[in-house]
Amino acid sequence: MSKTPSAKATVKTACPYCGVGCGVVATTNNDGNIEVSGDKQHPANFGKLCSKGLALADTLNDDGRLLHPTIEGASVSWDVATSQIASSLKNTIREFGSESIGFYVSGQLLTEDYYVVNKFVKGWLGTANIDTNSRLCMASSVAGHKRAFGTDTVPGCYEDLDSAELIVLVGSNLAWCHPVLYQRIMDTKAKRPELTVVVIDPRNSITASNADLHLQIQPDGDTLLFNALLHHLHTQGATDTSYIDQHVEGFDQALAQAATAFSPQLSEQLGVSKDELEQFFTLFTRIQKTITVYSQGVNQSRTGTDKVSAIINCHLATGRIGKPGMGPFSITGQPNAMGGREVGGLATMLACHRDLENTDHQAQVQTFWQSPAIANKPGLTAVDMFRAVQSGKLKAIWIMATNPVDSLPEADTALDALKRCPLVIVSEVTRNSDTLACANIALPAQAFGEKEGTVTNSERRISRQRRIKTPAGEAMPDWWAISRVAQKMGYTDAFNYETPAQIFTEYAALSAFENEGTVDFNIGGCADLSDDEYNTLAPFQWPCLEKPATNNSVAIRFFGAGQFYTPDKRARMISVQNAIPGNNTLSDSYPLILNTGRIRDQWHTMTRTGYIPRLMGHRAEPFIEINPSDALIHGIKDADIVQIDSQNNKVLARSMLSDRQTPGQVFIPMHWSSQFASLGRVNTLVEAHTDPTSRQPAFKNQAVSIRRFAASSYAFLLTRQQPYFADNEPPEYWASAPLDEGWRSEVASSLSLDELTAQLTRAAYHPCEPDSAEIPSPWQPLEYTGNNSRRLALFEPYGRLYAMLYVSTSSVELSRSWAMTLLTKRYESLQTRWQLMAGRAPSDQPDKGAIVCSCFSVGDKEIVRSIRNDGCCTVDKVGKKLSAGTNCGSCRNEIDVLIKRYQATDQSIPTH
Repeated sequence: MSKTPSAKATVKTACPYCGVGCGVVATTNNDGNIEVSGDKQHPANFGKLCSKGLALADTLNDDGRLLHPTIEGASVSWDVATSQIASSLKNTIREFGSESIGFYVSGQLLTEDYYVVNKFVKGWLGTANIDTNSRLCMASSVAGHKRAFGTDTVPGCYEDLDSAELIVLVGSNLAWCHPVLYQRIMDTKAKRPELTVVVIDPRNSITASNADLHLQIQPDGDTLLFNALLHHLHTQGATDTSYIDQHVEGFDQALAQAATAFSPQLSEQLGVSKDELEQFFTLFTRIQKTITVYSQGVNQSRTGTDKVSAIINCHLATGRIGKPGMGPFSITGQPNAMGGREVGGLATMLACHRDLENTDHQAQVQTFWQSPAIANKPGLTAVDMFRAVQSGKLKAIWIMATNPVDSLPEADTALDALKRCPLVIVSEVTRNSDTLACANIALPAQAFGEKEGTVTNSERRISRQRRIKTPAGEAMPDWWAISRVAQKMGYTDAFNYETPAQIFTEYAALSAFENEGTVDFNIGGCADLSDDEYNTLAPFQWPCLEKPATNNSVAIRFFGAGQFYTPDKRARMISVQNAIPGNNTLSDSYPLILNTGRIRDQWHTMTRTGYIPRLMGHRAEPFIEINPSDALIHGIKDADIVQIDSQNNKVLARSMLSDRQTPGQVFIPMHWSSQFASLGRVNTLVEAHTDPTSRQPAFKNQAVSIRRFAASSYAFLLTRQQPYFADNEPPEYWASAPLDEGWRSEVASSLSLDELTAQLTRAAYHPCEPDSAEIPSPWQPLEYTGNNSRRLALFEPYGRLYAMLYVSTSSVELSRSWAMTLLTKRYESLQTRWQLMAGRAPSDQPDKGAIVCSCFSVGDKEIVRSIRNDGCCTVDKVGKKLSAGTNCGSCRNEIDVLIKRYQATDQSIPTH
């Protein structure tokens, strides 16, 4: 819960996490507590929220916030900070030109922030050196859309998921990455069992576990697969010749290339059986109402744009586009990735879907803005921008709402680049981010719940984010910070904004300016909104040529009758090469393919979700999924610490053996930063290879090696405060996660038992003074020394536990679920303290196991006991017994997997 002095109020806003764009209702009670629930009227989610969305109220406190502007770490006023930025940028431009400055922004920005910074950079600085972290997730979709449709248009909408008869999920773990959409599909399937779900993914993910068909193709096999599908559709007479003749160019050329994909070796090349291929081809051929949903597994590739084109080709060739229940559907990763594309947030775009290199579009935007300049050539994209910083080509960079030191490939290159850069400006919410540590000037930005503006979700639906609480400290909107700097550089009139409504209506007017139907993005109906109308704006889909109504539930689709945004109004089918699946850089030194991605309860680099105990309960450490056969080859057991090496770097993570992982491939989540683990930054491993068209990096196909990290000692640590591991002597492996009243840490080290004990004693007892050896005199320590273990506890007056340390020469054996409750209790008698030192849970507190249900803190061992002992043979029966899966529903698939696993191994467990 978070507290704010506001009176009781209910505010409708939009979730700040994934691209589903769920509506949220935030209620501030009379006592100041804020409660969050789903908005039942919002057409994106109809009241449902995932585990992260339901935990939003826990993120609304001010702990760990950046509260004041700083210059070189010293607090200053906003006036001093913006004056310093303005003069520094002017001096840099005077000496090196505007091309020496870069901006790296984010899909976490609101549209109003995005619009103002792009206007400033492209219209007043006259450079396109502004890119966004959406380059890392959606640039290949943008490029694929533009090649096919003439503009970056998502043709369909969520309503198509309800009426489709075949849903193909490609490179998408939808159950974990977009849970509300996945539950929508599963609800539809429960009502219409004939709905068929196909998953195409190298990973046997949670999403794949409930699919009717899973094509577990080799990495980067998508282009070959969909080219082969196109050829099959043609040979079976399933192409729509009427639609092609009226609305499509390039069919013959694309088909000729696709024919080369269909060979006797196809099944072997893709790594799937002939029967599975035939089943998929038959389904796609036979079922007209087909929607193909794709995400990062498609986009984050050296051939991502070609993958998108191959998917779109199959829909254009069959006329399955822009009609209910059918079409290619790109699902975005961030809450405002679409809004960023609309405002021209990428270095290759202009505002309102105008083309950066189109002279007519340049003139339109410059005329509307009345700007002194206009960018007329692509700027530096994400990877190239940080390379330019490292080489000294860029002298200044302003980073907003993103953490490139962790999220970029070759992440240590980004870190080195920022350390070398003369001027690094960072607009950030938290004071604890790996990127902020590199800032010369830090600006406190407003967070979710404090900001006012709009976001656009994956189905082109614009929703309002609204203020829930008073902004922390001196936090200000990003558009305000940019505007003040622009004014101090002399650009007064163009950036004289006082409210986000002024920005939004200007932006809406630009979308309609000289737009005679030649550009898809048009929200001109919002250009005359009053402040009140903006404040009460209901979610609506674009295009929007008239003032949006209060209820905007009618679905809007594109291209069902052609009318593409090309000069001749015809779509383009693109002839794409058949990329060879797998990884041709594998070697004896690096024999495994690394895939990276998200997990269910975490978001990006955990600057918000990492501090929420119930969200960290699901996965508390960086981990690596390994097939048991690969683990055997490399001498790795379950729960070992594993060192993962690439040509770039090394990472340490906890092993998780799973036969769901394909042999020869491993998976590591992308979330962990230096704030939560010693060597968990997985993107330090990933080489910065990019798609030649979209310049999007490939994160899914990296050659690595693995080996067991041979530690001499291990520890489990409980502390009231986040422990401080001194820079000059950190243990090789540590991972920390928050608890309700403290922190838990897992440690592994090459130090001896006594050396690690001494080091962790300092970290645990004196997190703010790690070099001190003196324990405060009123406090009461308790110590136990065994042959192969050490145990220490420190109690505050009145029996409250301040820190607990278990150290051993082997992995520390104790119930984590019990241990994590110890800080919430008092231990006034010596007997209870020694019972705690024994490290054994009481008999009435059986081990929960790994947390599956974050909402009710239900573990996998509890679920298995309910299956074995209570006959809970369905997800609903488990929910009735334990409540697991009955709130947000994000864990229902994992529960189902546990049920099926134990039904398969124990014939005494019922199956109905």
